[in-house]
Order: sequence, then C-alpha cells, then structure tokens
Amino acid sequence: MAADTWLVVGLGNPGEQYARNRHNVGQMVLDELAKRIGGTFKSHKGNARVAEGRLVPGGPKLILAKPNSYMNLSGGPTAALAQFFSVEPDHVIAVHDELDIPFDSIKLKQGGGHGGHNGIRDIAAALKTPEFSRVRVGIGRPPGRQDAADFVLKDFAGTEREQLPMLVSDGADAVELLVSEGLLAAQTRFHGA
Repeated sequence: MAADTWLVVGLGNPGEQYARNRHNVGQMVLDELAKRIGGTFKSHKGNARVAEGRLVPGGPKLILAKPNSYMNLSGGPTAALAQFFSVEPDHVIAVHDELDIPFDSIKLKQGGGHGGHNGIRDIAAALKTPEFSRVRVGIGRPPGRQDAADFVLKDFAGTEREQLPMLVSDGADAVELLVSEGLLAAQTRFHGA
C-alpha cells in the first residue's frame, strides 16, 4: 500500500443493541465517513467490517474499519488490518468516545496514554506502540453518581440526540482534516472551537 493509505478504526460494540450507545459514537462517525467516500461496509477476514474509498479522486485512501469484537478487544482486529493493508501505526486513526471531553466537543492527539479507555489500551498493546492518532469524541461525564460503565452503554439522551448529527459530522470532518492537512491543522480547528 502507498504511504497515503490510512486505517480509520471506529470503536464500539457489535450488535444492534449497542448501535446507538454513547460507546459506539466512533462507529457512528465511520458511518458518516463511509457515506462521504461512497463506501459500503463488508466482512473482512481481519475480524471487522471494512469500507474503502478516497475523500477526493487521487487523494489519500481510507480504510474504514468497525471491529467485530467488543470495545475492550479492539486491538486484535486493528493490528490484523494494519498488517493486511501494510499500514504503519502512524497512519492508524482510532475514533472513540471520551468521557473527559464535554459532549459536543472533538479533540485529537497522537500517542500518549489511554486515559483509562480499554479499547485504546488494547490497540496500543496489539500495535506494540501508542503512537497512533486518536479522534476523541466528547460524550461528557455521567450525571450525579451514575457509574461511567453504565453511562457509556446507554443511548444518547433526548437533547443530545438533537445535536448528535452535528457531533458525528464534526468527528468525520476531524478525520478528513487529520488525513489531508495533518494533526496540527486539525487540532487548531477543533481545539480552538
């Protein structure tokens, strides 16, 4: 594969019962990206559903992947796909929910710790490096004393659902900007907002 190929992994849990959970917002972003590149998700031997395409003719190739594994086991499919498509870790982007970022915000980073996110921890272990990019989609902290594990496995609340299409669109924009103009340009746009 050429150096302009990017593996974009949307983290979440498989199955219809999880599809609209906060924990699956990464996969919602991938659905939006698939629409933009005209891709359709198909089963892949790397234990994931994969869609491929380009943002613009002659532009970088995107391999969009939704692991068939549960969130905490995202590393195996990510590493298998990176190997299959010959994508180096610095061209892997994980799109995931983030409790420590307010709802309706997007943050990007490359490398660093996992911040308690088990999906990110598993990817770093499987790739044998934390040096991959993350598009962190803010879902905010649970209200009151609600347990974080319960909160992420619930669907977005009514008011959040109204803003969700914009958040998902922003997440897709962040991936596009990261791929086309680099991390700094994407951070400048989304961190200043």
